[in-house]
Amino acid sequence: MLNSKYNKIGVVILAAGKGTRLGCVDIPKVMLEIGGRPIVSYIVDTLEAMGFDSSIICLVVGFQKEKVMEYFGERVSYAAQEELLGTAHAAFTGMKVLPKEVEEVLVIGGDDSAFYTAGTLFKFLDSHTGSTAVLSLLTAEIEHPEQLGRIVRQGGIAEIIEKEYLTEEQKKIKEISTGTFVLNRAWFEEMFPRMPKLRKLGEFGLPTALAMARNENKPHQLIKMENPDEWFGVNTPEELKEAERRKL
Repeated sequence: MLNSKYNKIGVVILAAGKGTRLGCVDIPKVMLEIGGRPIVSYIVDTLEAMGFDSSIICLVVGFQKEKVMEYFGERVSYAAQEELLGTAHAAFTGMKVLPKEVEEVLVIGGDDSAFYTAGTLFKFLDSHTGSTAVLSLLTAEIEHPEQLGRIVRQGGIAEIIEKEYLTEEQKKIKEISTGTFVLNRAWFEEMFPRMPKLRKLGEFGLPTALAMARNENKPHQLIKMENPDEWFGVNTPEELKEAERRKL
């Protein structure tokens, strides 16, 4: 049973991606297996153990969505992202199916959250709900961030810089965005229609939500994970093998 202090929180899990770099042809990326089970099943288990029920866990599905829906059945709710227009669009799509009483939304990637613990997520939620922030972002300091954007903090301002735009000095930074957010629903639903697309990708990305909060002087915060090993993105065959090794 979920503690009553979390009863206005819903969860959106991003699970619509194809997994091009992993060569996915007939199953979506989040349904690739580690430890004999789909990657995304681990975070669903964790959320259920925390007390979240099917009405407030929404899986945003897209590519080969039937495979995901067949596996989870009625354990979760679903939102179909018909066009893969980026992470912010996926979050917005998932939000729309959550019950109307949900006021804050935890947004999690289905492909990088298999090692999250309930303790880390509860702590993150507590940090958000104990603040006035419209956006909270979970960050991690990792040893090899070469293929990722970085969190650049300067003069009290923090931003996510995509790897393509990093200066040589910024490439030395090891703090990255996990892509895990808590968003105030009313703010995000009002803001999203005004969000610009990412320059190179032509998509609506969640990093832009951080920039929008900052530019509008809305309270926001970045929370660094205590154990960065809990975040592990699976984007390449090598990372899939490493995730498998970690689950043994």
